[in-house]
Amino acid sequence: MSALKIHVRGIVQGVGFRPFVYRIATRYGLKGFVKNLGDAGVEIVVEGEAHAINCFLKALENESPPLADIHDLDIVKIPPQGFEEFVIEQSEKGSGAGKSIIPPDVSICDNCIKELFDPTNPRYMYPFIVCTDCGPRFSIIADLPYDRENTTMAEFEMCDFCRSEYEDPHNRRYHAEPVCCEKCGPRYTLYDSDGVAMSKDPIKKAAQLIDEGYIVAIKGVGGIHLACDATNDLAVKRLRKLLKRPQQPFAVMVRDINTVQSIAYLSEYESEELQSYRKPIVLLRKKKSALSEYVAPGLHTVGIMLPYAGVHLLLFHYSKTDAYVMTSANMPGLPMIIDNETALSELKDIADFLLLHNRKILNRVDDSVVRFVDNKRAVIRRSRGFVPLPLPFPSNSRYLAVGAELMNSFSITKQGFIYPSQYIGNTTHIETVEFMKSALKHFQRLMKLDRFDAVVSDLHPNYNTTKFAEEFEGEVIKVQHHFAHIASVMLEKSVPEAIGIAMDGVGYGLDGAVWGGEILALGEGLAKRLAHIDYFPLPGGDLSAYYPIRSLIGLLSRYKREDEIMEFIKKNVDDYTHSLPRGQPELEIAIMQVVRELNAPLSSSTGRVLDAVAALTGAAFERTYEGEPAMKLESLASGACESPIFDIPVKDGRIEFYSILDELAELPPHKAALSAHLSLAESFSNLAIETADALSIKNVVLNGGVAYNEIISSHIRKKVESAGLNFYVSSEIPRGDNGLSVGQAYLLALYHSGSVKIKDIGEVVK
Repeated sequence: MSALKIHVRGIVQGVGFRPFVYRIATRYGLKGFVKNLGDAGVEIVVEGEAHAINCFLKALENESPPLADIHDLDIVKIPPQGFEEFVIEQSEKGSGAGKSIIPPDVSICDNCIKELFDPTNPRYMYPFIVCTDCGPRFSIIADLPYDRENTTMAEFEMCDFCRSEYEDPHNRRYHAEPVCCEKCGPRYTLYDSDGVAMSKDPIKKAAQLIDEGYIVAIKGVGGIHLACDATNDLAVKRLRKLLKRPQQPFAVMVRDINTVQSIAYLSEYESEELQSYRKPIVLLRKKKSALSEYVAPGLHTVGIMLPYAGVHLLLFHYSKTDAYVMTSANMPGLPMIIDNETALSELKDIADFLLLHNRKILNRVDDSVVRFVDNKRAVIRRSRGFVPLPLPFPSNSRYLAVGAELMNSFSITKQGFIYPSQYIGNTTHIETVEFMKSALKHFQRLMKLDRFDAVVSDLHPNYNTTKFAEEFEGEVIKVQHHFAHIASVMLEKSVPEAIGIAMDGVGYGLDGAVWGGEILALGEGLAKRLAHIDYFPLPGGDLSAYYPIRSLIGLLSRYKREDEIMEFIKKNVDDYTHSLPRGQPELEIAIMQVVRELNAPLSSSTGRVLDAVAALTGAAFERTYEGEPAMKLESLASGACESPIFDIPVKDGRIEFYSILDELAELPPHKAALSAHLSLAESFSNLAIETADALSIKNVVLNGGVAYNEIISSHIRKKVESAGLNFYVSSEIPRGDNGLSVGQAYLLALYHSGSVKIKDIGEVVK
């Protein structure tokens, strides 16, 4: 007779792990128990014949539930205790020093979908149907262990039927914490804009109202969305006006995968991602279809997702339309609304009706957004379906990395793993900063962390996140934005040293300038800026990010006189008088600013270069959402089959992009757009190859917001690989600022290990 005590760490709570252990233990005639621990891990004690225990251990590792992920097993031999049977014990409370964590919110599974539409099933047409293989997790949990009393389901007392399944280890709803039915669970209510409840069949009525052209707020898993018929021009235009989003693309939820194929081109990779348990928004190339042109104006892509909760499936069941706009219910830059009271008060002038349920959303979780670039997954917004899943981290230290200003997320490290938070958003808004703080407290509670060994922020002195980091006791450091971008890829791909191509819009440089088009080297004993886009002034500073022609003026000022700049603009920029709010007088002032060096900070930003070309080609004259001019320029470029690649001069490591503006101006707009992309990519890849050869480094990584650009990313990869080098981009960590906190944490680890000097990547605050 043998006995073992096993501590299982990983994603093992809320995924049907205990009933799985029960089944394999009884299969091999073992006695003992299994229970959840307060650290999100699981403890197992088994005793029996040695051969049976060995079979149990093999099954434990090879047959675990689909959502489970065992990180490690701590196995200790113990004396047999004479158990008479194998049981599932009550969960253990505790401080929890382990490294396990709960799984993310998971889309409704096929078995629950079948039951949802089975008239003989007790949960027929019940929108909150779930089992251990699906449903909310992170959005409803208050504390560990992951038991019902520690979730927002605690206030719903189970009926006898639900409890019978919940307590049956052989049932797939055994300890599915959100389990419920029509008799005992949450309910939907439909309200008009005055907050008056109005229908006995709320979901069916809501679907009819959407078909009729109304805007309906819908409370789902991680927050509240605003929905309308995505094929109805008037409804989509009205939603844009009410939300003050004149151009920002809306996400679209469609009935099924066949509908996706009717409105967008779909690769095997994209199809798999759309139908995964995450059900993210996937950016797909548009086809001509019934979708309103106002869904994603000026773009060649559209963000599409499939239904991921029972309520979505029921809405489409009752609806005539196959596609809904499904956008987060918030004003631009503010966090998504999650509670009924706020929705009823703040959405009454936007939503005609509100479909709300009475289960609390404890943790706000936006829809994740993914794009496939060069046939590789590029996560744009990492949230529902991903969070709080961790990644391996080369340190056992407890770090907090507070991330960037826009597209913010923070990251926490603990015992060899890093845990990026859900998408936080634009921290220039105090409401978003408060959301970040509350989300951080929640992560600390789940992970049993009352302090951090060190805190790291961006180098920019005026970011709210930087100021937040400075409030912490103990060691605080700042690291440069683009080194963090490169570090995040190196961490994900386990690359020890690399030449990094960092391309984005804005990053505070070590010299105080605005960086954004950089060739960097990072590795053991190496952190250096090797090359960059030659500095050009941005008239009006931050205003240049909103009005692309200002960036064009800055580039032109590098080789033209004041009168020549205006002459170039008049000749080559269509409708230039409307390129700025105050027309030509404002243009003249902007030109004067760069000539006289008045409020015209220097920049090496790839984003601002692409903005300038967007103005030159007429792709965009204003930025109404993050990345708009560059995105519209890529869409314009996608209409060109081929275009020349210009040789951009490089002097002393400075890429003189402005030198090709005259040549670009001679081309048709779509060809000029493509040439600008290809010429930039050619210059960066050539420089990366040269510097890699000079430093005997075999790895090149690309990151930053421009890494989402299909044309630039694919061209750089081809050039780098043709030179015999390894090329890396991230597929788990967002390439833009939403993934910056991961790179910040890795730079902190490299600094603490002595691999890099702090003066080369940032500075010590305290």
